[in-house]
Amino acid sequence: MRHLLSTRDLDLADAIRLLDVAEDMATVSTREVKKLPALRGKTVVNLFFENSTRTRISFEAAAKRLSADVINFSASGSSVAKGESLKDTAQTLAAMGADAVVLRHPSSGAPQSLADSGWIDAGVINAGDGTHEHPTQALLDAFTIRRRMHGAASRGTNLSGVAVTIVGDILHSRVARSNVWLLTTLGAQVTLVAPPTLMPVNMTAWPVEVEYDLDRSLLRTPPSVLMMLRVQAERMSGDFFPNTREYSRRWGLDDERLGRLPEDTIVMHPGPMNRGLEISAAAADSARSTVREQVTNGVSVRMAALYLLLAGERLSPPTPTSRMRATT
Repeated sequence: MRHLLSTRDLDLADAIRLLDVAEDMATVSTREVKKLPALRGKTVVNLFFENSTRTRISFEAAAKRLSADVINFSASGSSVAKGESLKDTAQTLAAMGADAVVLRHPSSGAPQSLADSGWIDAGVINAGDGTHEHPTQALLDAFTIRRRMHGAASRGTNLSGVAVTIVGDILHSRVARSNVWLLTTLGAQVTLVAPPTLMPVNMTAWPVEVEYDLDRSLLRTPPSVLMMLRVQAERMSGDFFPNTREYSRRWGLDDERLGRLPEDTIVMHPGPMNRGLEISAAAADSARSTVREQVTNGVSVRMAALYLLLAGERLSPPTPTSRMRATT
C-alpha cells in the first residue's frame, strides 16, 4: 500500500486485510508495554490545515505505539498562515525526511494532489479533505461494527447482510462518503436518511437507498447499525432546515426512537456529538452505543494503516504470539 486516500480505492481483499491487521494491533493495547518496534526509525508527520484534536491525537498515539518519530504540524500559527503553499510545506517536510504524511485539509482532493505531485517521497494518508472523504474514520467504523457482531471470530469476515442506516448531514459529511464506499465493498446494505436540503444533488452513482423520512426508513428497513452524523453548521452558509428543534424532532435519535429500535441495533456517531440535536444523551450513553469504542478502535485502525503503508511489505504481520521478523 503506497497511500490511503479514499475508500473507493480499496477492494474487498484490501479492506479485510486492513481490518485484520487492525485486530492484531488491538492486542497491543492489552499488553503491559503498549509498543511495537515496527516503525522504529520512521518519521510520521501530522499535517493539519484544519483543527481536529481527536483525529490528530489518534494518529499520534498510533505512530508512537509503532515506535515511529512523530512531528505535529499545525497550519495555524505557522508559515502556512503567512501564505506558504502546500507545495512549499511538502518540500520542507521532504527535507526533514518524512516517511509518511497524515494530511487533513479543507480542500477536497488535497491529499490526492500531494500524493501525485512528486513534491515529497512519502506515503500520504487522508485524514479528511473538505467534504470528500475520511477513509480511516470509515475503517474504524467498519472495524467497530465487525467486532460488535462477530467478536473474537471477526478476522477474515465481511459485513454481508448488515443493514446500515446513516442519518443526518450527508451533504457536508466526508465520513458518510467514505462509509458508503467501504461498507458496500464489505457487503453491507446502506441507506442514507436526511432532509432533502442536506442530501447531495446527484446520487445516481451511489450504491445506496435514499430516504427523507427517518421514521418511515426505520419501519421499512430496521437497521443493524444506525449511524448518526453531526450537523456541520460551520460548513453551512444558509438555512438548511427550519430550526434545531424541528431537525431534532424529525431526524434526531431521541429517546422514543431509541426505544423502537431492535434490541440488537448498534448506535454509532463519529463525533463530536451535538447532544440533544442529532442524538439524545440516553442514546449516546446507552449500552448499544459504540461511541467510546470507536475512539479506542481508531488507534488500532490507524496503527494498521501506518504499518501497511510503511512496513507491510518488509515485515511479517504483528501477532500476539510471535515476534516481528524481517522477511527480506
